[in-house]
Amino acid sequence: MVTLIDTQAKRAARHPEKQKRPDSVILRKPEWIRVRAPGGSVFEQTKSIVKENRLVTVCEEAGCPNIGECWSKKHATMMIMGDTCTRACSFCNVKTGKPDALDPEEPANVARAVATMGLEHVVITSVDRDDLDDGGAAHFVATIAAIRAAAPRTTIEILTPDFLRKAGAAEAVIDAKPDVFNHNLETVPRLYLSIRPGARYYASLRLLERVKERDPQQFTKSGLMVGLGETKEEVMQVMDDMRSAGVDFLTIGQYLQPTRKHAPIDRFVTPQEFEAYETIARTKGFLMVSASPLTRSSHHAGEDFARLKAARAALEEQHRS
Repeated sequence: MVTLIDTQAKRAARHPEKQKRPDSVILRKPEWIRVRAPGGSVFEQTKSIVKENRLVTVCEEAGCPNIGECWSKKHATMMIMGDTCTRACSFCNVKTGKPDALDPEEPANVARAVATMGLEHVVITSVDRDDLDDGGAAHFVATIAAIRAAAPRTTIEILTPDFLRKAGAAEAVIDAKPDVFNHNLETVPRLYLSIRPGARYYASLRLLERVKERDPQQFTKSGLMVGLGETKEEVMQVMDDMRSAGVDFLTIGQYLQPTRKHAPIDRFVTPQEFEAYETIARTKGFLMVSASPLTRSSHHAGEDFARLKAARAALEEQHRS
């Protein structure tokens, strides 16, 4: 059965670079991956705060399946530097094209929203901005500083681009000292050319390694999508690569195809397989692992950060005794 989820006009506007691709069948979702439609008073309140502060969220732009749950808990992942990405990854639903100029008021607007929502933990991500000399690093730094000033008790997690070929950009963001530095590898090296053509696997891996070299106490995090045609052995090799780079926290979730023009789903990975991946990852030494069909980088980020800190403290105590 095919589910139609986009009109041709809408998808052409968001993803003009994909329109020459042949349509692919969108597989019917299994029972374990369906979610309730968003709604409720807290959801509407969160939506209002986002709108009033002229913010963009990855929850909306990427079509996250967890938006109803997260916004009903006043959790939202802010996406800075606009809603238009300079990359054209075949898995992503964020609009691609030529971005607008940066909004100098955005860091303050984000910080005000964080303070208004009373967030204990916030996730800040962005589109790729290859058009900027620093890839948007200074905007990340300004946003972190603004949140620290407006909501000093809020812990900050950033989910960054790769800053590919942007000298000094990653270092500037690392030195801003977010509590968690997240950069997703997304998929296995073999699939990069078709899934993430604008990126380089080992450049992304090296970015995560550089965080640990520059600030060993900064938590690092990375994520994978499965169901794109990867093998179990390839996923395990990526786990080993991440651990070699010192990554603390691994997330693994099911890839969901946004439109018929995006990369097709190879298969739906079962909950039992996700449990097996989590067990394997924990034996490899990750401090924290989240693996399930609906796992996303920022899903339950606040609760997971608390567990991450506790896991490090327990490990340090174990080493002292």
